[in-house]
Amino acid sequence: MGDFFQQGAISTLHRLGNRDLESLEAEIKEHGDHRPLALILPAVYAEFERKALPSILKQLKEVNYLNEIVMVMNKTNAMEFKRAKKILSNLDLDINIVWSSGPRIGELYKLLDENELSLGEDGKGRSVWIAFGYVIANEKSEVIVLHDCDIVNYSRELLARLCYPLANPNLGYEFCKGYYSRVTDRMFGRVTRLYFTPLVRALQKIVGYHPFLVYLDSFRYPLAGEFSQDVDLARAIRIPSDWGLEVGVLAEVYRNCVPKRICQVDLVDTYEHKHQELSPDDRTKGLLKMCIDITKSLFRTLSQEGIIISAGLLRTLTGTYLRAAQDTIKRYEDDAFINNLFFDRHAEVTAVETFLQGIKIAGKEFLDDPLGIPEIPNWNRVTSAIPDFLERLKETVAEDNK
Repeated sequence: MGDFFQQGAISTLHRLGNRDLESLEAEIKEHGDHRPLALILPAVYAEFERKALPSILKQLKEVNYLNEIVMVMNKTNAMEFKRAKKILSNLDLDINIVWSSGPRIGELYKLLDENELSLGEDGKGRSVWIAFGYVIANEKSEVIVLHDCDIVNYSRELLARLCYPLANPNLGYEFCKGYYSRVTDRMFGRVTRLYFTPLVRALQKIVGYHPFLVYLDSFRYPLAGEFSQDVDLARAIRIPSDWGLEVGVLAEVYRNCVPKRICQVDLVDTYEHKHQELSPDDRTKGLLKMCIDITKSLFRTLSQEGIIISAGLLRTLTGTYLRAAQDTIKRYEDDAFINNLFFDRHAEVTAVETFLQGIKIAGKEFLDDPLGIPEIPNWNRVTSAIPDFLERLKETVAEDNK
């Protein structure tokens, strides 16, 4: 049985005991009449050729409470898109594909640029944003649920627990973040364990008490890709187009929701997905790029909260972070020993050194350009500037899916 400790600024919904999955799904379906649910699946074509996505789709055929399923496909060429449509049509599963890298949606991107509504670089954030718009355009769902397509040990329970806090109107939540354990014979989750949490706690030491930093430190897995939210919140939030998506979403939720409307939920006993390479010598990919993008997003948000990010603060932060991360390594090493898990101290130290390099790069780039790449405009602004944009998007997706 898991713990039931409540800590921080938000509610934590634990996984206590073993609730019957069928009763959980039945309750969600009952609430679905009042809170219809849309599931968004961000994917690239390569995931159709791996084992995770076919397993996910097979299990989704057994789910009867979803109002609509939307797959948004990025970095996918015309042949791959055609193959993906054929695979999905053979599954007898009602899924609409938003081809976010297709030529028709490319024309919509040009229209946004012409109206000075730039979407930034092509990345997961932009794909998720356009999928939000498609669900909003359909006007069929009140809750948006999102999870990745590389979950190797996916289960219907994960989806049900992610949906429940928003599906049940009696709970009153507007946003829910998923969390889980990343343990097999060793501990994973390096970016959260060795980078993000030590960085946030180092900032708290330097800056002192700040509600936003307390809020971030309340999440057990702040970089998880699984969340659910009210569709009206999806209209209002602005998100980064790059790897800063998860932190950017949390920052926007902080601005738009009171803490009692935010929660996190324990999804599964353990979670396994595709592991990113560290790439310490290439800042354009892997966990080093992820670290740089997330850090710049964090610095921009902190500056918007009135915290002065100066060269002096950044110099202090590198030393404070390094010590906090080193202490964290010792804690996890001890945790691994008592549980008889494999622990590679050299790999952990190498990861921390890579993340330190990323923090330095992000700090320099932030000082050179504090605003950086603008966040994607929220959907309220887009529909104000181009009133028929959502209808155009809906028609574009329909044409692509013919």
